[in-house]
Amino acid sequence: MRVLSEEYRKLWNLLSKRRKVQYFLVLILIIITAFAEVLSLGAIIPFLGVLISPEKVFEIHELQFLWEILKIKNSNEILLPITFIFAIGALIAGLFRLCLLYITTRLSFAIGADLSVEIYKRTLYQSYFDHVSRNSADVISGITSKANGVVFYVLQPILTLVSSVFLLSVILLGLFSIDPYITTLAFAIFSLLYLVIAFNAKKKLSRDGKITAQSQTILQKSLQEGLGAIRDVILDGTQRFYINLYSQADIPYRRAQGNSQFVSTSPRYTIEALGIALMAIFAYQLSLSSTNLLNVIPLLGSLAMGAQRMLPVLQQCYSAWAYLKIGKPTLIDVIKLLDQPFSVIERNAEESFSERMILRSSIELKDVSFRYGDGLPLVIDRVSLKIEKGQRIGFVGKTGSGKSTLIDIVMGLLTPTDGNLCVDGTTVDQKNVSEWQRNIAHVPQSIYLSDSTVAENIAFGISIDEIDFNRVRTAARKAQIADHIESLKLGYNTIVGERGIKLSGGQRQRIGIARALYKNATVIVFDEATSALDNETEKAVMESIDGLGKELTILMIAHRLSTVENCDKIVRMDSGRVVSA
Repeated sequence: MRVLSEEYRKLWNLLSKRRKVQYFLVLILIIITAFAEVLSLGAIIPFLGVLISPEKVFEIHELQFLWEILKIKNSNEILLPITFIFAIGALIAGLFRLCLLYITTRLSFAIGADLSVEIYKRTLYQSYFDHVSRNSADVISGITSKANGVVFYVLQPILTLVSSVFLLSVILLGLFSIDPYITTLAFAIFSLLYLVIAFNAKKKLSRDGKITAQSQTILQKSLQEGLGAIRDVILDGTQRFYINLYSQADIPYRRAQGNSQFVSTSPRYTIEALGIALMAIFAYQLSLSSTNLLNVIPLLGSLAMGAQRMLPVLQQCYSAWAYLKIGKPTLIDVIKLLDQPFSVIERNAEESFSERMILRSSIELKDVSFRYGDGLPLVIDRVSLKIEKGQRIGFVGKTGSGKSTLIDIVMGLLTPTDGNLCVDGTTVDQKNVSEWQRNIAHVPQSIYLSDSTVAENIAFGISIDEIDFNRVRTAARKAQIADHIESLKLGYNTIVGERGIKLSGGQRQRIGIARALYKNATVIVFDEATSALDNETEKAVMESIDGLGKELTILMIAHRLSTVENCDKIVRMDSGRVVSA
């Protein structure tokens, strides 16, 4: 319980000031709604009294002024205004309940959106090392499914529990003033029953909550792997494997959800049936103890109405508690994602060129070593290398030789375990790495293209109303793709399809080159950018690269020597070391 309370405290601290104020406003509405409920409940006795004996009410001296205002001359005329007032009071109480439900639901989902966006933000601002060190399914399920789980199993139940406890307290006070003995006995019986049910359900709810939280990640992982490799799945006929992987997680997930739903709602039917039986017993006892049954009817009506209000509120309290038990593992997972520190400095993609660490002379690696974790072998082993501005450097070596890792260090994506990366004699560290990265563009083997226009893919990550189309056209011309784009019916507004499916491999690579040039980077890294292309297409793309200005420093990773034969220097790597340069 202490750990759970700690998670709630963290969740509260993560809420914005605006959301906290809204919570307090909801609390005020809860108080108003509770008193509206008890007023409508307290009005039952006089209302039933008027229905049974209107003449007694008409004879009350203190109310004579009211009858004069309403121009009521005899007791029979009292029924209509009293009925109208009672009905209006009940409608107002119902309106308050409806407003409370609407506002609490809106607030819960608004906070859920805040949490989801915050998780996504903190995730994107993690270092590259953090991203490659964990499974993306954990993060995606946290942003989507688990953030929703916090809404349904934490935020809404908290508001429901608070409002239900307050409303229950006020209703009990009202019923206690009517008949303390029956109220105390009934509440004690119902509360004891719910406590017994809660005690028995506690372990089952905790178990189902853990299954739900764990299954969400496995489901996300199976979907990502199955759909992400759909070509291989179809060609290899492995659909059944991924279906089984999905079903092995989905069936326990659905079963746990069904069990949780049943356990949280089933007591209602038993308690309601018992409540009706108890009311019949109380009515029988009151009828025996009273000589005039008409005098008992208003009291019975009030107790019946009170029970009708109290039992659903008790059920809401229990259901809210049950959902909180189910949601505990999900909340803990979400809090962990919200606790991620910002590892990367926030900046805008269009920040001015003057704020970059401009390469004026050279990039130098000084005795750099790197390993991915304590106890793991060195991937880069004491590499020293100098790259002059404007040079074209090719990096070659067999798979696992450390080429890509070394380039990741040059790009500031990975921090050396030992040694330093220096630009014009300045050491690149956490304080200035973002300034260095603004000056670097990366063209990978597989260019990621979004299902949007050509222009949006060249000016990637920039809102369409902020795109500089002159820069887009200039970048496309330098990448030697402008002629093809401008021959299309919609030109730069042509939709490329998901992952650029409507473009050929060579066209996608040229879009990637144009994207790098749009960034105004002076250092461009080609990470096996042509390895998936046929010889003719690779030759055409290499001509595009060779045609780039000499003011650019180009680093190329390749398996084939032919790809880097025109480079100024070729760096050969083996087992994390430079064997020749």
